[in-house]
Formats: sequence, structure tokens, C-alpha cells
Amino acid sequence: YDEEDQLSLAKKVIEDLGFSSRNFNPYSILNKISKLKSTLVHPEDFEKEEKNYYEKTVSQIYSAYQRELQKANAMDFDDLITLTVKLFQQNQEVLEKYQNQFKYILVDEYQDTNISQYVLTKLLAAKYKNLFAIGDTDQSIYAWRHADFRNMLNFEKDFPEAKIIRLEQNYRSTKTILTAGQSLIKNNVYRHEKELWTE
Repeated sequence: YDEEDQLSLAKKVIEDLGFSSRNFNPYSILNKISKLKSTLVHPEDFEKEEKNYYEKTVSQIYSAYQRELQKANAMDFDDLITLTVKLFQQNQEVLEKYQNQFKYILVDEYQDTNISQYVLTKLLAAKYKNLFAIGDTDQSIYAWRHADFRNMLNFEKDFPEAKIIRLEQNYRSTKTILTAGQSLIKNNVYRHEKELWTE
């Protein structure tokens, strides 16, 4: 389903459950569902968590939304990864098939991966460990699609045999701009240390 299809379905589910779209904004609900999916929290998992009234209602909507997607034999964008991860975790034979198919993996903008993308990458790379990841914790400012910069911070822990190559030469900015940027970004607690320079 594209965003328009998702929105139509969310509105329908909200109404079918007897809730008002004014009290439960479909855009907000879809954003919450997307965040849950991107952190690999399935409807049945979310139902078990202790919640306030709003979250209990979101839980009902999330479960109904997934049931309706399944009835329509459809997936939303987040399902493409979330359900693949679930399949790989539950079926070793299928996982091995794709590990053998994708022996070499390149991930660009690794700092912008979310939990589900991170787990998918880790599962696929587990057999051959041929993972080439490019990223910079200092550039993780958008949190687009629920990105988690900690994936980049944990890379060396998850892949201890990885070779780290720091690309510190900057080709776009003057020394004054780099110095100003470095003095600000050094205040971030969670980052990989580096010293940018330019000619």
C-alpha cells in the first residue's frame, strides 16, 4: 500500500472500531504504527505492554489495521522489512537461501538505518560477514523513518573483525567552517571521534 492507501485504511479501521478521526488522527496513528514496526514491535507484542488509554486504543487500531492488510493480501512499506525479518528469524532455511544470494552487502548512510533495517542487515551478513557500511554518526540528524544512530555506534561491537576507515578529509568546506562545526559537534556525547581537515 502506498501512503494514500494506508491513510484510507487507517480511517476505515478507526471508524469501524467506533473511534473518531478527530480524537485519533489517522496520520498520527500511522506514524505510531510505523515506529512500532520499525522497532520490530508486532501487534501481538504491543497488546501485551502496559499502556494508557491512548496507547490501548492505538493497539486496537494497529491490530485491526494489520488484519485488514492481511485480508487484502497487502503490505505497507514497513511490512516489507518487518515481515522479512520475521520470516528470516523463524525460518533458517529461507534465511540461508538469501544469505547465499547476498554474500556481499553494501549499506550507505548506515547512521540513518532503523532497528528493522539494522536487524535485516545483521541477519543477512551473519553467514559471510561481507558487510561494507558507510556512515557518520555526526550526520544522523533527521531520524527519517525512525532511524537510530546507535546502529552506527554499535557497528564495531556487532562486527568486531571489521576494518574501520575514517574519511576525514573534507572537500566541500573551508577550514573556518570545519573548525566551527567541529567545535559544536564535539559536544555530542554519542559519536565516533574524528578530526576533519581540508586543503
